[in-house]
This record gives sequence, C-alpha cells and structure tokens, in this order.
Amino acid sequence: MALLTETQVTDFERDGFVIVRGLFDKEEIDLLHRTALEDRALDQKSFGRDDGEGGTVRLSLWNHPGDNIYGMFARSRRLVDSMELLLGGEVYHYHSKMILKDAKVGGAWTWHQDYGYWYHFGCLYPLMASASIAVDKATHENGCLQIIKGSHKIGRVDHALTGDQAGADMERVNAALERLELVYCEADPGDVVFFHSNVLHRSDQNRSNHPRWAMVIAFNAARNDPYKEGQHPGYTPLHKVDDEAIKNVGMKRFEESDDVDWLTPDTDKTAKELESNMS
Repeated sequence: MALLTETQVTDFERDGFVIVRGLFDKEEIDLLHRTALEDRALDQKSFGRDDGEGGTVRLSLWNHPGDNIYGMFARSRRLVDSMELLLGGEVYHYHSKMILKDAKVGGAWTWHQDYGYWYHFGCLYPLMASASIAVDKATHENGCLQIIKGSHKIGRVDHALTGDQAGADMERVNAALERLELVYCEADPGDVVFFHSNVLHRSDQNRSNHPRWAMVIAFNAARNDPYKEGQHPGYTPLHKVDDEAIKNVGMKRFEESDDVDWLTPDTDKTAKELESNMS
C-alpha cells in the first residue's frame, strides 16, 4: 500500500492531524472488532477514568505491541512507515490502548495534549504522535475525536486534574477555540486519524445507541528516547510486519500472548505524576 502523499504530510504539519481513509480494509477491521469483543483479557484488564462530567471512560492500556492481532496493527508497515514520514525518522511503539466507549455509557475525554503528560515521563521533545484506528463508526453523536486545528503550534499547555484525567488549562483552550477551527473527526471503520502529541483534542460522552471503540497507538521518535525511566518504554526497536500479517494472525487474543505489559489503575501514573509536579 502506498504511503502518505506529500499533501497529507503537509496537512499534518500545518493542522496537527490528518485523516487517512480506508487504511485498513473491512476484513482486517472485522477481525480486530470480533477479537476485541470476545477478548476476556482485554475486558478484564480494562479500567475506568472519571471524566469530571458524571461519566467514566473505559479503556485497556498496554506498553509493548506483541505478536497478537493488536500487535500486528501496531507493527504494520503501512501504519509505522506513515508515522515515520510524519515524524521525520525512525519511531518506536510507546503504548497502545483500546478505548471502549459503549453506547449510552461511554464517558468523555477532557481537552488535553498527550505531550501535556508524556513530558513528565522524560520525553524532551514533542516528537510524538498517535494513530487512532476506528473500530466502530465514529460520529458526532457517539463521541468522535475532536481536534482544535493547528493548536499543536501553541506549544505545551499546563495541565491539571479533571476527574481522573489530565486536562489542559481551559483559559488557553478557550482562547484557542476563539481563534482556531474545531474539527469533529468522523470516521468509518478502518479510517485512521494521525494526530500530533501537542494538538488539543477531546471527545464527548457517547449518548447514542451505537458503541464507539477505537484502538489508539502512540509512537515516539527513536531520537526522542526519554532521559529518565517512565511508565512507558524507552527506545525499543520496532519490528515491522508486512500488510498480510493482520489476516494471517487472525483472532489471536491477549490470553494467547506471553508477558503482556498491562497498565492498570495501580501502575498508570499519569494523574499521580501530574499531581506531584503541581505541588
């Protein structure tokens, strides 16, 4: 599959994000969807984060990609090569998560920048970005990703706790919203939103009758190896797999994988790290 076009790379650099339609085909996404729905380990290791708005976001979070179907997506050549184009060099897997925003009960993500807290884990530069793969159809109604276009150029914004989440300084967010365009990143299954670690983003609660699950894979530039140990890995060479690997591995689940480096409410130090740096 062809890599991103020059126009798409330019769009990312200007806007802080780019949506690539149909990066993964229906068979690949159906495999991911069925696997995630039936995966007991993914469900058992999920945990909630209070969104400060009366709802709770449920997610599963892990550090290393592994050899199961989730790892095949995270290591797929078309995804990693695209991210290397956007970040200008070799990248490695920082962590992955499955956002489990179920119908009627899925909570919101408050306005934030990912680098707002990755900064505290020893990453000197915002040479980091994420790829959000739509597992279900993402719409305005079921709480799709929202991005303030071009806000990555503001630089890192101070963050504070909003519920259990690290939220950006709302004075800055509101000023950005007055000057910049708010984009609802609606997506079909298989579409991927690539977004910069400093771009301001959020999502609403899911009040619709339709779930919105998404797999979000975070990457760090190899040249941005953290200077101190954090909760996510330092530079670890990423072994890419060819496009057919997803279909070849099939519905391989977490329980069929060894030594999964899960993050749990006890080991996820995002909120604690932010709180300690505010005191």
